[in-house]
Amino acid sequence: MGSDGKVVRIARVSRVAQVPAAPARRKAGVRDRSAALAAAIRRAKQETARRMAVERALEKSERHYQLLLKESIHMQQHLRHLSHRLLTAQEEERKQISRELHDEIGQTLTGVTVKLATLKKEAAANVRGLEKKIASTQRLLERSMKIVHQFARDLRPPLLDDLGLIAALHAFMKQFTRRTHIPIGFTAFAAVEQMDSDKRTVLYRVVQEALTNVAKHARASRASVSIHKAGRGVLMEVHDNGRSFHVERVLSAKKFTRLGLLGMRERIEMVGGVFAIESSPGKGTTVRAQIPMNGPPRARELRGVK
Repeated sequence: MGSDGKVVRIARVSRVAQVPAAPARRKAGVRDRSAALAAAIRRAKQETARRMAVERALEKSERHYQLLLKESIHMQQHLRHLSHRLLTAQEEERKQISRELHDEIGQTLTGVTVKLATLKKEAAANVRGLEKKIASTQRLLERSMKIVHQFARDLRPPLLDDLGLIAALHAFMKQFTRRTHIPIGFTAFAAVEQMDSDKRTVLYRVVQEALTNVAKHARASRASVSIHKAGRGVLMEVHDNGRSFHVERVLSAKKFTRLGLLGMRERIEMVGGVFAIESSPGKGTTVRAQIPMNGPPRARELRGVK
């Protein structure tokens, strides 16, 4: 012990004061780590809640999308059904008008012509001027009868119901060439007549509309129509060597007034078929329609053509 006892007591006091320092630091570290862990847990809970909310929103959005998709498909089917009914009603109406024109008006005009011919013979001996007037009237009636018969054939050709598709197309193309001076090559296989009436009518109308477009717009010097077997169905092609056009632009146009392409497509799809158009400069235009002999086709589009 030194001469100064206070120094010794101060040292002891210093050692006693340093004893609780380590446990305090450990407690402070534990508190800090606990606080950090609690904050991390809170953040994890918040992130989990946020992700669960996003997942619920995505599930809700997906259910809404599926509902909209089902409604869209239903509306498309409904519109197609309505279009089918409309086209069928139009075809039946055309058939009825054609029958009335042929049977009623045609017979009436024939009777008038016969009576005028009789009157012409009776008046020939007495009144020369009357004979000329009757002859002029008779020619007018004969021309009117030709117009009525042509109108009836355009509405619903009797050959389509009486002799079949091939005979009706032969007659139509013969008249088309006589009127437009555009020669048409035609090939077909006989088994096409085994298709039901609706499908044969659709093929006839598509050829009719396609060739009408050729005469109006293509400035073609020749055209061809072919109907042949393709797998379990029938493939019809109408080709011309005239001017081409941008198919997608015409099909997507809001005002569809130039060509009856949409009408042809609706008719083909109405009977479960596939419709396609190909047009390119220097090669002309080809209209293709593939219709199953029985049942819907396997493919919903022709390869390489939209």
